[in-house]
Amino acid sequence: MSKTQPFVTIKGKKDGLILELDENCAYDRLIHELKDKLVNNQKPYQDGPLISVKVQTGHRYLSQEQKKELTEIIRSQDKLFVASIESDVMTKAECEDRLAKSKMMTMHRMVRSGQILEVEGNLLLFGDVNPGGQVIATGNIYIMGVLRGIAHAGVNSERSAIIAASVMKPTQLRIDDVISRSDDNQEFDKRDHAMEYAFIDSSLNQIVIDRIQSLSKKNFAFMWQ
Repeated sequence: MSKTQPFVTIKGKKDGLILELDENCAYDRLIHELKDKLVNNQKPYQDGPLISVKVQTGHRYLSQEQKKELTEIIRSQDKLFVASIESDVMTKAECEDRLAKSKMMTMHRMVRSGQILEVEGNLLLFGDVNPGGQVIATGNIYIMGVLRGIAHAGVNSERSAIIAASVMKPTQLRIDDVISRSDDNQEFDKRDHAMEYAFIDSSLNQIVIDRIQSLSKKNFAFMWQ
């Protein structure tokens, strides 16, 4: 006779407990087994310090009410507290946010001094950015022209974003919260006119510039999705 697969699996780690919840069974059966297992396994930690519990639900979606119920059941055991409830399910808001970040806004114009062009997602600009002009995007910035003004990519903590331009002569580059000015890199005016891109070098925590050809085909394809 085959052994029934448990709906709740409890794993002990150095930093606490992990509760793995079955993602297919009925919610009521899951709750019933969770209560039984917590009661039957409370002796090992009953007299010790507080223990953090991470709940992993896999592809099971839990409403706020169900999350609250799970938290209360776990907290009913004196020494346990819920550190997090983790799920592989993407909410509607998260899905919309990801779609917004991945979309490409294409524009044909010049950004003059005093003008600010700001988009959500990636920006593909056919035109120049003059000194005093600014382009801002939550994703990547691609300028098919001369960048002489300010470019800020990766707004809202997207440190993997890049800034690419046919001619890279900016007064300031910014990716997430990392800033590089023209006087930080005296090579801006000495390079030839090959297309280049700027990115954050994580080992230096600063913006560096390289030829666009140095991007791998895989990364280049990903950025244009």
